[in-house]
Parts: sequence; C-alpha cells; structure tokens
Amino acid sequence: MLTRTMVLKIAQIPVFKSWMTQSRFTRGLINRFIAGEDLETALTRAKELNERGFLVSLDYLGENTRLLEEAEQSAQQSVLLLRRIAEAGVNANISIKLTQLGLDLDEDRCKAHLENVLKTAQELNNFVWVDMEDSARTDATLRVFSSLYERYPNSGTVLQSYLYRTDDDLERLIALGCRVRIVKGAYAEPKEVAYPSKKQVDAQFKKQIARLLEAGKEPAIATHDPRMIEFAKQEARARNLQPQQYEFQLLYGISRETQKQLVEQGHRTLIYVPYGEQWYPYFSRRLAERPANLYFILKSLFKK
Repeated sequence: MLTRTMVLKIAQIPVFKSWMTQSRFTRGLINRFIAGEDLETALTRAKELNERGFLVSLDYLGENTRLLEEAEQSAQQSVLLLRRIAEAGVNANISIKLTQLGLDLDEDRCKAHLENVLKTAQELNNFVWVDMEDSARTDATLRVFSSLYERYPNSGTVLQSYLYRTDDDLERLIALGCRVRIVKGAYAEPKEVAYPSKKQVDAQFKKQIARLLEAGKEPAIATHDPRMIEFAKQEARARNLQPQQYEFQLLYGISRETQKQLVEQGHRTLIYVPYGEQWYPYFSRRLAERPANLYFILKSLFKK
C-alpha cells in the first residue's frame, strides 16, 4: 500500500517529475487541479467559481525561495494579485507561504514583506491566509504571523492536526482572536512530531473542529473527507451555528460534487485556487496527502 512518504519520494524521482511536467498526457490532469500558470487565467477561474456561489482563495504558487530577490518578487506578486482582485471585482482573498517571502533566508525581511502584503490587503478591504508549511517552520510561521496580527486583523493562519503540538497552538490562536484554518496535514513528518496513524489524525481533527466551532472566530474547516464534513455540520448544529458562521474550504478540482452540494445546502464554501509556474511541489503534496488521491486523480482524467 502506498504511504504519504512513498508518494512524495516517487514524486521527486527525476524521471517521474519530468514526465509529469512535460508529458502531453498529464497536461489535462494538471489543468484540472492548477488554475493556470498566469494571473489573468486564475482570475477568470475565480470569477467562474464566484458565479457558482463559491468564495475563493487565490494562491500564487512558490515556496522555499533561495534568493532574497526572489522573495521580494514574490511579495510584489502578492501585492499585484490583491490589486488585480480589486480591479476585476472578484470575490477572493489570497493565501501565501512565508518561505515564499524568504522565511528561511531572513526572518525580519520576511516579516517586512508580509507586512507590506497585509497592509495592501487592509487598504483594499481584503484578507490574507498565511499558510502553514512543514513542522520545522511552524514556530517561525506562528511567530511572524502573531507579531503582525494586532495591526492587521485581516489575516488568519493554518494549523495541521497531525502535529502533536496543534492542541496547544490552537488555544493560543483562539486567545489571539484570529481566524484559523484547520487541516489534517500534507507533509511527510517523522513520528517524533506527528501522529503516525490515520485513526489518530482523524481523532485529532475531529477534536479540533469541535473546539474551533465552540470558541473560534469564523472557523475554516479544510477537508474533502465526507465523514469530517458531516461531523462538522453536526457539531455546528449542536451549537446553533448558522451555515454562514463557519466555512468549508476545499481544493480546486477535487470533490466537485461535494463542493456543489455544500453551496446548494447554503454552506459558506471557499475554493482554494492555486496558480503559477511553480506548481509541482503543491501538486506532489496533493498526491501524497491521501495516497488514494493518486488513483482518484488519475481516474478523474476520464470524468467531466
């Protein structure tokens, strides 16, 4: 049976990576899950989703920048994205990873880049999700985010249920008063920092969904798992929450029927829409997040 670690390793094999990025056969698959390589195409896809009742978070893909100049360019691209969202009249916020802004190179400069992005979003009455990355960067991500939140409450961040530390991090963020997106987690993590079994991760995810619905600010529940979606609905009803008081978040191109059903049921539903030339690391994690996705995505080639 394929595991997350195995899929991630397969994805990095040069021959496999070359086939995925260059083969005409895989182009249709990539286009289904990546909303184009340029900004204007992504905005068009976002507007189409808005017309079908969805909220959108646009993510200009890129991470682990190696040069400070690249980090600055990424920050400028995020500012441009926010301005183009406003000009195009698209109902979309943005998601961003801090390694894209140079977190691994210079934390202070990364913080300055993020502040510039948050300030622009605030001026345009928009919102920024600060994405979470692997566990080695959790402390730094939360440190940078938390240091700016008081001045820029138009922002939220992400926690991953499979990390042992997440219960404590969740309480700190609830006390901070920020929005939190809760996800199961998609990186290959050692058993020293993350729950190794699906059963354990599911149990943590349920517990944290319930806690967010109880005490969080506009909780964001990011999952395609129908059992978890139903659990969240039940927990929300038990707390007399209306469907617009919390948010389901799903990935572009995955579980489209579920997405449609949530909107039809009146649930606030956001689609995470990735775009850009640096799509391969994101795509690899989608394959590895749940090994069955590898089969699911390949089958999707033959469906409308």
